[in-house]
Amino acid sequence: MAQFGRVSTAMVTPFDIKGNVDFQKTSKLVNHLINSGTDSLVVAGTTGESPTLTTEEKLALFEHVVRETAGRVPVIAGTGSNNTYASIELTKKAEELGVDAIMLVAPYYNKPNQAGLFKHFEAIAGATKLPVMLYNIPGRSAINLLPDTVIELSKIDNIVAVKEASGDLDAMAKIISNTPDDFMLYSGDDALTLPVLSIGGMGVVSVASHVIGVEMQDMVQLFLRGDHAKAAVIHQQLLPFMRGIFKAPNPAPIKTALQLTGFDVGSVRLPLVPLSEEERLDLQAVLNTVKKIPNS
Repeated sequence: MAQFGRVSTAMVTPFDIKGNVDFQKTSKLVNHLINSGTDSLVVAGTTGESPTLTTEEKLALFEHVVRETAGRVPVIAGTGSNNTYASIELTKKAEELGVDAIMLVAPYYNKPNQAGLFKHFEAIAGATKLPVMLYNIPGRSAINLLPDTVIELSKIDNIVAVKEASGDLDAMAKIISNTPDDFMLYSGDDALTLPVLSIGGMGVVSVASHVIGVEMQDMVQLFLRGDHAKAAVIHQQLLPFMRGIFKAPNPAPIKTALQLTGFDVGSVRLPLVPLSEEERLDLQAVLNTVKKIPNS
């Protein structure tokens, strides 16, 4: 079973001024994340602007990040889509490139029922030896991967985790209670990291960790050591930033936050647009509150 750690970062895809994938910036970003608390990297997920990446760009990113990490942290490739057979093909190619695991988003737009969801994930998992992380995000996919379906899927040997972005703690608790002890549930929402840990979750697949990775890792480790009160204080301090980076479509705010902290990863691709000046100023104000947080 793959261990993805407690804080996994859903990595942005850096672009150059012409909107092409910038591999030099990608290398710098990978090392920045590893050095600031990230335990594993999700490449070409939603935060990585997967809808606007070509298959060739995704494969080039997988290959580059695998080479850059050099085994320091697991690389989880976003190979899911709403096309089962295309997902299988991308997964096979990613496996050949040496990624450590794959993440499969719930199929969007075509809205399968729970039986269809089960068959979709079963088929992809059956086509690879890699560990699989499921990804439930009904706000984007327009379908909800229900707990009973996740529980059944957890019985498949290489389906080892789920990223839960439904915001439903009751559903998450049901999954945790009815899956094997080594099945891992990750929060898909930064703001729910501490609540998810409190019900037995493993950690978070984070966007905020691009900027506050050290603080998030501190919060998680304090909780695990039993210092729940201090972990809660950090959670409360980080919450405005966690909320602030989702006040405009992801990943425009987190790319801007990186830029404001001196780390340029370029802009976003259409149909996403950069932050307005007002949004940028609001984000800067929230970012300033993070800078005032004392070290734990």
